[in-house]
Amino acid sequence: MLARADTAHALRQGGLNRSGIFGCFHAEPNSVAAYQSLDEIRNGVFDFILVCTKSFDSAAAAEDLSRHPGLFGQHTKIVLCQNGWGNAEKFVVNFPKERIYSARVITGFTRRKPNEVEITVHADAIHIGSLFGCDIACMGPLAKAIAEGGIPCVTVPDIEKDLWAKMLYNCALNPLGAILDVPYGALAENPHSRDLMNRIIEEVFAVMLAAGFQTHWQSADGFLKVFYDKLVPDTASHKSSTLQDIAAGKKTEIDALTGAVLVLADKHRVEVPYCRSVYAIIKFVEARR
Repeated sequence: MLARADTAHALRQGGLNRSGIFGCFHAEPNSVAAYQSLDEIRNGVFDFILVCTKSFDSAAAAEDLSRHPGLFGQHTKIVLCQNGWGNAEKFVVNFPKERIYSARVITGFTRRKPNEVEITVHADAIHIGSLFGCDIACMGPLAKAIAEGGIPCVTVPDIEKDLWAKMLYNCALNPLGAILDVPYGALAENPHSRDLMNRIIEEVFAVMLAAGFQTHWQSADGFLKVFYDKLVPDTASHKSSTLQDIAAGKKTEIDALTGAVLVLADKHRVEVPYCRSVYAIIKFVEARR
């Protein structure tokens, strides 16, 4: 694991602890290799490199990895386990498309300590696939290992549809949950916030179609039924990562979520007043903190 100094130190001293809805797990300190810099790694090549940084660090992570070719073998794959849209584009600047895969993670968690993770909500299995039409058979061993570790994980041929489904979910819930300081379930219960989410989802869907992307539903109405019947109930108690970041005085990922929608909306001349409003509010709050 590559981590900041306090996290790397905690992992080396206390190991890794997981609790929550998938049960408790403890990895002893001597079973977890924790580093502060790629320069410290002397283990040779890796089969898979999982990028779990915040989306605003994607370009820096790609550049850092590209400066360490000794970590890569002929078949090493990079798997992007991140929020938002546009992360893969940052990695193709430094790596061939055949090396880059994406994961859709729709599991909520909190970190009470640097080496302790509590999984609080889970809406669906982790999905791994290629945005560039590459063979996904090579992801089989990774998906199997993650599933055997206790969190469901599968390979899929249409990861683009999954990532845009998560964008619809995140753009509706994440910024509003942060602005109003409530868990996701509360947003669905109130008719006013529910109306806002409906309009945001309609805008994101329109932008997605205008940009030539797809998801699993033909219309926003199709997604809204699944959103309110399954996705929100499964994650009702979760407080958004944007809210957690603002509370901790950290930079948010709003630019890879609603911000990415605004970039595509401007490019394809789609009006998105509701998305633009919540984006502006989050940027204001973020700057104050």
